[in-house]
Amino acid sequence: MHVLVTGGTGHIGSYIIPELIAAGHEVTGLARSDKSAAAVSALGARVRRGDISDLDGLRAAAAESDGVIHVAHRQDLLPVGGIDAVAAAELQVMHAYGEALAGTGKPLVVSGSIGSPTNLGWTAPGASFLDRPATEEDPALPGGDAYKGSLRVRNVVELAVIGLAERGVRSSIVRIPTIAHSTTDNAGFLPILIKLAKEKGVIGYPGDGANLWPAVHARDLASLFRLALEKGPAGKTWHGLESEGIPFREIAEAIGSRLGLPAVSIPADELMLPGYFGFLANLVTLNLPASSLITRQTLGWEPAQPGLLAGLDNGHYFPAS
Repeated sequence: MHVLVTGGTGHIGSYIIPELIAAGHEVTGLARSDKSAAAVSALGARVRRGDISDLDGLRAAAAESDGVIHVAHRQDLLPVGGIDAVAAAELQVMHAYGEALAGTGKPLVVSGSIGSPTNLGWTAPGASFLDRPATEEDPALPGGDAYKGSLRVRNVVELAVIGLAERGVRSSIVRIPTIAHSTTDNAGFLPILIKLAKEKGVIGYPGDGANLWPAVHARDLASLFRLALEKGPAGKTWHGLESEGIPFREIAEAIGSRLGLPAVSIPADELMLPGYFGFLANLVTLNLPASSLITRQTLGWEPAQPGLLAGLDNGHYFPAS
């Protein structure tokens, strides 16, 4: 299969391209700069110069492929338009894919998120936890006026992708947790927590730290994208999770152990600015229990890489000074 990959030089994309090539697929990576083009070539893929903001070029690239994996985002729009601008651009991209792939039955696999409250496993700070983890069959976002901004626009994008199944596209979503770890993770959430701990001299966790955070190794996530591309039914959502979730306290304690710093509870009244977590306060308090049972049963996906806590022992996140 000839596969177009966007975002192929990012953390997840740089694992997806080799995964596809190893499985015998021919891969073309979209690259908007000389640096990105060199990185795509180094991964073993063909280079197509372009940008996801060029919708005509994207339509042509998608039409010439046998399938598309889309993990790119217009992060350049965040400073000027916020998450709404990013989502609006993402919707245009999905519509472009729909125009290029409608009626072909070709696969389109798009990255979603479990790292934000986009499923029924989310509970607001101070609310009681749900009695079950979110599943792949849960909607992207619960209804109600309390869920606004980035929460609602993520829902709109996911629904647009799933809706392409009705137009003859074998479209699906792979939801990714907040923590995707690997030996090449330099800009994810773990490096942020580690940097914060070094600055504060302690590693904090919210309240009792019992809120669950799912995680996955980037290499396992790449295999999930491949399986969704190869045999995933149309209109489905997949969960890339190594477990239903890890208590935030355990993540903090593991980081503290490796830094030689104490892990401490941050009271609720200190969570917001100018407290320990600052702008991250709303994020770290989330409880995100989620299941990947349907994904495993349907696609035969099984994580094979070290889990998050074991991965923290590989030395990458704590290089010797």
